[in-house]
Amino acid sequence: MKQIIVAACAVLMAVATGAAHAQYPNKPIRLIVPFAPGGSSDIVSRSFAGEMTRILGQSVVVEGKPGGAGNIAMQEVKGATPDGYTIILGHVGTLAVNPAMFAKLPYDPVKDFIPITLLAKVPSLLVVNSEKMNVKNLKELVEYAKKTPGALNYGSAGNGSSGHLAMAYIALTAGFTATHVPYKGTGPMMTDLLAGRLEATFTGAPPLLAHVKAGTLRPIAVGTAKRSPAMPDVQTVAEQGYPGFETSQWYGLMAPAGTPDAIIQKLAQAAAEAGKTAAVADRLKAEAAEPSTSTPKEFADFIKVEALRWNDVVKKSGIKAD
Repeated sequence: MKQIIVAACAVLMAVATGAAHAQYPNKPIRLIVPFAPGGSSDIVSRSFAGEMTRILGQSVVVEGKPGGAGNIAMQEVKGATPDGYTIILGHVGTLAVNPAMFAKLPYDPVKDFIPITLLAKVPSLLVVNSEKMNVKNLKELVEYAKKTPGALNYGSAGNGSSGHLAMAYIALTAGFTATHVPYKGTGPMMTDLLAGRLEATFTGAPPLLAHVKAGTLRPIAVGTAKRSPAMPDVQTVAEQGYPGFETSQWYGLMAPAGTPDAIIQKLAQAAAEAGKTAAVADRLKAEAAEPSTSTPKEFADFIKVEALRWNDVVKKSGIKAD
């Protein structure tokens, strides 16, 4: 009799759990963004959140929690209840770079989180100051850097930022050295680049495009595997003699470990549907970004490849966290 009661309770619990998952979501979903407002991460998250709100029938509320290279927000979401109501915007930095750069992380990107979907990729663009640098393509830039080791100075938004790592990656790949000048954010770096106090940068395309159009900055190469629709005339690094080279700023959704698969799948499907809308595509296009949704497994596999790539770059270049 006791066994029958236990079995019956188990069945009832399974039914109740299934019903709860079927009703998901029945309250607003928090989407934590580990970076300051106004950048690509903010734009990508808000673009998808708006459409996912419509699709899911519940608000997807974007909450910015910057600081600590994204580690603060990742630690908070790691400890959130795994019920699908607190998720986070994953990024190449928090998921693939930080594990290589920081000796101790307050989270494990593999054990503490479940990938939901890739959302978008923002191409990294290598540019030079048009007046200060006479190079027209990657071959000429590499020749200049090799001829005068360390003379090429480039800026980034900070030590270990995507711009720092992208240039370190191409320097390792092409076999040259350059001098890194870290700034506290993209804004001050851009000020010095435009003023000619820097020669180059290899960072996310959005803040560079207007200056490329104006002729102040000259595009040398785009880091993505294929040419960017926003810059169809700019060759990729791979096209210019370095096959397999790829770097971009990518974003995706992650949930705390233990989140039920039914909820993971529902969120992935909603994001995929959102990524097909004109509203999301047009908003991202303005930032030179492209929707790149995936299945949870595809995103997990993508993260593994990226983690290996950036672990190699960090170790070989000797980059360390501040």
